[in-house]
Amino acid sequence: MSRPHTFTPPPCAHARQLRTSRGDFAVLDASPPGAVRATALLLPGYMGSKEDFMALLEPLSAAGYRTVAVDGRGQYETEGTDRQETYAQGELALDVLAQATALDVGTVHLLGHSLGGQIARAAVLLDDAPFRSLTLMSSGPAEVVEAQQLKVKVLSDALATLSMARVWEAMRALDPPEDTATDGEALRRRWLRHRPAQLIATGRQLVTEPDRVAELAAVPLPVHVLSGERDDTWPVPLLDEMARRLGAHRTRIAGAEHSPNTDRPKKTAAALAAFWDSL
Repeated sequence: MSRPHTFTPPPCAHARQLRTSRGDFAVLDASPPGAVRATALLLPGYMGSKEDFMALLEPLSAAGYRTVAVDGRGQYETEGTDRQETYAQGELALDVLAQATALDVGTVHLLGHSLGGQIARAAVLLDDAPFRSLTLMSSGPAEVVEAQQLKVKVLSDALATLSMARVWEAMRALDPPEDTATDGEALRRRWLRHRPAQLIATGRQLVTEPDRVAELAAVPLPVHVLSGERDDTWPVPLLDEMARRLGAHRTRIAGAEHSPNTDRPKKTAAALAAFWDSL
């Protein structure tokens, strides 16, 4: 789970509903003070939300980029259903295409963190026309490593039988003391608004995702593979190899792990803006 440093938007951003052909999505929409160089659409990861990108909004805005971070269907402040089939990867990919269209700015830079990267990839494979580039942030070529698969299975089993509040209490009991001492109530509120069906369905995707790198390599779209220097979900050498197979631009953020967006946001924003500037 990414841990945002704050749930309060910076002055450059405002929370709103993005109305699309597939429903309304809660977003944080941040605009630069001057001319807009381009617009980026940011997709959060498993158990995450748009707030995971909060620390990127100001530096990306200062670099001239409008950034729109979104809660996916059933995540935090976006409504969802209790039917797992509504969170099939193909359905979530169609949501992303609808979001890009609703922004009505021509092509957008698409970024997905972790699970969000796999959903972003699925959207691009359906239709790459709405996008100027794709950034896969800490998001690997196929399923997560075995240790993470076990964690997802345990969580999914718990969600099938326990309330969200009970599951939260169990997860926090396993957290390191330094994590339980900070930002607990805001994270708890976010957790309680996630739909269990969304977490179960997308968790299943994380542990069964096939390798679609060859398909993505055939798409004529610039790709950026960005990660921390350590990652316990997809090993960094695996991400290096994926970037090679894609012919992608590759960035490792020093001092960051699975969530460079919250671990080292200024360095991450600078790397994103440099990649987008190059296009």
